[in-house]
Amino acid sequence: MQDTTSKEAPLYQKHIPIYTRSFKGRFRTFKTTVLVLAFAVYFVLPWLPWQRHSAASQAVLFDLVSRRFFIFDLVVYPQDIFWLSMVLFMAATLLFFVTGLVGRAWCGYFCFQTLWSDAFMLIEHWIQGERPARMRLRKQPWNTEKILKVGGSHALMMLISFWTGFTFIAYFAYAPDLTAQFFTGQAAEVAYFTVFILAVSAYIANGIAREQVCIFMCPYARFQSVMYEQDTLAVSYDTRRGEGVAGRIATHEGLRSREERLAKGHGDCIDCGFCVQVCPTGIDIRNGLQYQCISCGLCIDACNNIMDSVGFPRGLIRYDSERNLNSEHPDKPHLKWKRLKVIGYVVPLGIMFCVLGWNIAMHSSSEVAVLQVRQPLYVELADETIRNRYQVHIVNKTEQDQVYSVKVRGIPESALDLGALSEIKVRAGKSLLVSAKVGLDEHTAKKTRQFEFVIKSQAADAKEIVRKVDFTAPHDHEHEQEHD
Repeated sequence: MQDTTSKEAPLYQKHIPIYTRSFKGRFRTFKTTVLVLAFAVYFVLPWLPWQRHSAASQAVLFDLVSRRFFIFDLVVYPQDIFWLSMVLFMAATLLFFVTGLVGRAWCGYFCFQTLWSDAFMLIEHWIQGERPARMRLRKQPWNTEKILKVGGSHALMMLISFWTGFTFIAYFAYAPDLTAQFFTGQAAEVAYFTVFILAVSAYIANGIAREQVCIFMCPYARFQSVMYEQDTLAVSYDTRRGEGVAGRIATHEGLRSREERLAKGHGDCIDCGFCVQVCPTGIDIRNGLQYQCISCGLCIDACNNIMDSVGFPRGLIRYDSERNLNSEHPDKPHLKWKRLKVIGYVVPLGIMFCVLGWNIAMHSSSEVAVLQVRQPLYVELADETIRNRYQVHIVNKTEQDQVYSVKVRGIPESALDLGALSEIKVRAGKSLLVSAKVGLDEHTAKKTRQFEFVIKSQAADAKEIVRKVDFTAPHDHEHEQEHD
């Protein structure tokens, strides 16, 4: 018989609107500073001019046509994918390292979702007013005021979302030309499609979903707990101080001073609820550590302001570790990085940083590959000369045209034949395929197994690039057939 008294849990949690309250404090100031810097970097970089000879004069440009990424004076080619791999490994390790020290600080201050959501909430504060005004606006019927305020704030969010998408594609083309083409309908279809998808995604994620992205969609919120330790600093509520013996209670006659509250067993928390009202994910930090907390520290600012107003010490809500909060005599919160797990992040991070820095500093301005033509392996000429053919592929990775010399080492220099090429000139950022022939007399060919191609740019500081190759003679070919 089915139990009709039990209620089935809903499949989806109903969305409860969050109306954040504004507060001043060092964490709010830090968040705003990061927001301004991040927006300045993202939106300004594509418009920053940078003198180039072989591409558009743009500081940061991802040129997919020529398969080159320009980051100021650094030019990245597909062959340098190792750099991207190292950067991704370093980013992941840095994220784990920071989480081990200060919890979800990335989520609270630097995550793209946090930054754009924070900007959109500031727009609501600016147009619709403070928390009580926005709550009243939501309840009132649709009229001119509500249409102007709600519509105006969402229109501005959509504009920022659109410009976010457009700025993204501006990294892949010369921004001034792209802007003219885009708004005159002459840009490629993929540009309009990309901007549309990114604009809609940004508006939905940051203007509508907001905290639901952090709570339900972001995987980091789910696996962060494996990186927490008892010494990890996280936004925490001091339960012993805040609750006391008799629990938290609002101030009223006879419970205004700290002495009066302590005498009756009550803690310092006056149950104002401001820590909940400033939280962008709508949680109550007094319920303990929760995966929804993004460690933004706004509840610390709110609580400190309230503690100042009632004359109580600051720090009821603070960054602190579980070990320190549970100790009999808590110390002043501080970073404890001398831990096995944290050091386990620092060591590989330092190694990868050094390897990447060394690799970038020592990277060659030219890329050379020499391949032997295998069909046929060799040719016997009428004068008994044995000839092998090779393809020399030279990539000029500089911003200037370069002239290269191609020589051989280990065999007579006269054996090299480059045809009618008087000089090998490769334009900036381009590559060139050179056909080379090497002919040796029968006696020399019998004792030659390998030799070297030596390629060098005529630039003043250029270094020789040496590539060792095989030389195939008739006796080598016969030996291979017998072995097969």
